[in-house]
Amino acid sequence: MSRSLHIDACPAWFAWAIDNPVRRWLHKPEEILGRLIAPGFTVVDLGCGSGPFTIALAQMVGSSGRVIAIDVQPAMLARVQKLVAQAGVQDRVELHACGREHIGLSARVDFVLAFWMVHEVPNPLALFAEIHETLNPNGKLLLVEPKFHVGRGDFEKEVGAALEAKLELLSRPSVRLSRAAVLAK
Repeated sequence: MSRSLHIDACPAWFAWAIDNPVRRWLHKPEEILGRLIAPGFTVVDLGCGSGPFTIALAQMVGSSGRVIAIDVQPAMLARVQKLVAQAGVQDRVELHACGREHIGLSARVDFVLAFWMVHEVPNPLALFAEIHETLNPNGKLLLVEPKFHVGRGDFEKEVGAALEAKLELLSRPSVRLSRAAVLAK
């Protein structure tokens, strides 16, 4: 089976739909991630887009932690860079431009957030295999997909691909308008 990871991402001009007041009200990062993130963690904001979670993650990991904001689009990363500088957390946020075929991350991490993005990846198994290699022992992945775009059957296929990549299903948290799963190495 091929492990190619081609990403067909939401365009940068659509960033307003990713990060806006309604979305920030619906998806409060502290509520969604609070029990999964600790000070000092190294975390990945995979497919960070315009950064709706990046600054909150940087605040949660504290000055001893690190956030790696990853996106395939330089325009999205440029938006995140501006927001991070405005928030004063640029010392703990690293921007990483991934390729269309691989994340290409050599760092070991404690947590990966994949929020509303895996449905844009034609080969979730390749993505989850790469995440598995990146996670520290007991590291966790929060997989979240939009209900209006990803049906239950398709979400279960994504979870199945994560299990095939040797991740273990821990829980299925409730996230507004979404289907979600916490998986661990």
